[in-house]
Amino acid sequence: MSLTETRSASPVFNPIALILRLEGLAVVIAALLCFGYLGGSWMLFALLILSPDLMMLGYLRGPRLGALLYNLGHSYFGPSVLGGAAFIIGNVIIWQLALIWVAHIGLDRALGFGLKYGSGFKETHLGRV
Repeated sequence: MSLTETRSASPVFNPIALILRLEGLAVVIAALLCFGYLGGSWMLFALLILSPDLMMLGYLRGPRLGALLYNLGHSYFGPSVLGGAAFIIGNVIIWQLALIWVAHIGLDRALGFGLKYGSGFKETHLGRV
């Protein structure tokens, strides 16, 4: 069995994927609590929660570029840098933007949408979508 076949196999119960999905749920809950604590605008939250999905437009140029851009928008690196900048300059709005981004990633992971492989949109680190 090749690596691609191993990755795309969908077992009935995958405990690792379950743990990662529960972790995503914990992250989205924590991000929502922090966002509320910082007095964030829920209208702003509603307007921006799906904005990281704009990175899917990279798939219009092919699966490899699409996966790269999608993964850049759906890893915790970007919001971590944004949160670090918010901390350094002391800007609450930037903190809130970072938390919206984190909440999006956590929600995606909780729903089973993981980071993408270059072989196709449905191949993720959490299994096949």
